[in-house]
Amino acid sequence: MQERNHLHGIKLIFEVDIIKNGLLEIPMLQLLDEHGEEKNNQQSPKLSKEEALKIYKSMSFTRLLDDRMIGAQRQGRISFYLACRGEEAAIVASAAALSSDDMIMSQYREQGALVYRGYTTDQFMNQMFSNHLDPNKGRQMPIHYGDKALNFMTISSPLGTQIPQAAGYAYGQKMAGAPAVTICYFGEGAASEGDFHAGLNMAAVLKCPTIFFCRNNGYAISTPSQEQFVGDGIAARGVGYGVPTIRVDGNDVLAVYAATQTARKLALAENTPVLIEAMTYRLAAHSTSDDPSGYRSKDEEVKWQLKDPLLRFARYLDSKGWFDEKEMDAYLDKSREDILAALKRAEKVPVNPLKDIIEDVYDTPPWHLKKQLSELESHIAKYPQDYPKTAGR
Repeated sequence: MQERNHLHGIKLIFEVDIIKNGLLEIPMLQLLDEHGEEKNNQQSPKLSKEEALKIYKSMSFTRLLDDRMIGAQRQGRISFYLACRGEEAAIVASAAALSSDDMIMSQYREQGALVYRGYTTDQFMNQMFSNHLDPNKGRQMPIHYGDKALNFMTISSPLGTQIPQAAGYAYGQKMAGAPAVTICYFGEGAASEGDFHAGLNMAAVLKCPTIFFCRNNGYAISTPSQEQFVGDGIAARGVGYGVPTIRVDGNDVLAVYAATQTARKLALAENTPVLIEAMTYRLAAHSTSDDPSGYRSKDEEVKWQLKDPLLRFARYLDSKGWFDEKEMDAYLDKSREDILAALKRAEKVPVNPLKDIIEDVYDTPPWHLKKQLSELESHIAKYPQDYPKTAGR
């Protein structure tokens, strides 16, 4: 096996000439074991106490937000939600290793990246309640965030569309001479879409500084990974496209941070895409529309709960003398209060006027859209009891 680039001691697998039983065998970077103990101090990134605590707090806040909003969906206050439980380290630690100028293109489970960058609790809530303070004017499903100021591209529902878009955006960054990269998040299920192959090949050929970050959480909704592909995960595909590739323990904050930091340096230095496959597990259901008990066992879930990234990183912080239990409990209590208060504020904010539904598409709304809007208004006026939030607007 030949290896390329040894930044921070991380092996970027580029050319593979050893094949065993027809499968590529790509190693996984791990710097913290499951008990939160460092395996190799020389390879570990040099995180300050302040940075490490910000990562942990962002992970914790994300979990609190998820728990509260799943409850809100069950109460009928919002229509849909996707939780990040179990994958917080993969998302937050990778976002922490980026520059604020780097563009983030998300799939739908990366709210932790926005938390880390400073997206406010009110911004989360206004989007999920689709009220008139939502910059998307209520046209998106809940959890389809976007924020230009934070360089976070608005999420779209179709699976995998952000992958070729990320290659194109990074190509633009390169042409403009910007010292920035684009990171693109997606799951291993999305890697079965044609957009994955088109995006990776485009980035490889055009030498786009893109970090393709795959969260391999074991399931594409209810389809386990062994029923999705036979090869050695998603990392092997990066090798096939000539893309420098890292496989990392996605529940290990230090390893994810180091891998992303290395990928960013390489992408900028050589104008190359890098593929990161983060091996993790989705502890929650795929979404509030999903029941995982129908396709996976409790024993499997318990096994992965012992690898919880929050517990692992908390043990690491404690070993460094950085974890103050009373201070952290106070932070969590205040965060719960802030989340609930923001939720109550957002659900009282009026929704957008109906006319907004046909704006921002054409300079002047054409006749057929005006006709459809008129028909919609007539329908709502006829059945006001079924549209309490839109009647009269």
